[in-house]
Amino acid sequence: MNLNQIISFLFFLLLTFQSEAQTKLSIVFIGNSITQGKGGDNGLPPPTHAVNYLKEQKGIEDLLFINVGKSGSTTLDWLPGSGTYAELATKAADSLFAKKDHQLVFSMKLGTNDSAIEGPNGAPVSKENYRKNMHTIISELLSKYPGSKVVVHHPIWYSENTYNRSKYLKEGLERLKTYIPEIDGMISEYQNSDPGRVFKGDTKAFKYFKKHSEQLFKPEKGQQGTFYLHPNEEGVAVLGKYWGKAISRIDF
Repeated sequence: MNLNQIISFLFFLLLTFQSEAQTKLSIVFIGNSITQGKGGDNGLPPPTHAVNYLKEQKGIEDLLFINVGKSGSTTLDWLPGSGTYAELATKAADSLFAKKDHQLVFSMKLGTNDSAIEGPNGAPVSKENYRKNMHTIISELLSKYPGSKVVVHHPIWYSENTYNRSKYLKEGLERLKTYIPEIDGMISEYQNSDPGRVFKGDTKAFKYFKKHSEQLFKPEKGQQGTFYLHPNEEGVAVLGKYWGKAISRIDF
């Protein structure tokens, strides 16, 4: 075998190794009642469906996850130092970060409760403060867990008459829509400041859930009639798959 043949063979081995390389992931899911899985009746929240989807994909050798989604939470509740639930995220991350052979990932979906007219902590949260809060949370995670990655999903649609203990209505939905460009702009900034660490997650579920609201949401009785806020059993599975697909597109 001459030198060129040896080089070609070694290159072939390298490509083969890369194609068969396996990834181990540890995911912390941060969010509100939708992440927690409040609307699903079978006890399986979106993160479980996202993980099940990822486990079926080639290249995933092992996957650990913790769902710390908390009902009613806003970005204020997850702020480092002052947020009620900030410690939940760090405790979960601490345990998973200890698995040094796993890539630590944070999957975030916040904004629904921030957009409310009244009720949740700090609501209504302006688009500027929403972005500021998200940036504070994410930057703390990036600093505390070197090498970690963050995936930020767009929030999903809710009906304009949504009004349970908290008041959302059309005003809230319109405010929720203003958060989406803020998410995208923030991620673009991170691509410059922290390249390869913050990624855009799902962007399609908002429109899909709006289009299929009666099929994918649990009907709930409120102060302005039956509203749609929490995905039902089918919707939870659909949303989880959207998240799983978004996470799978990241180059780990």
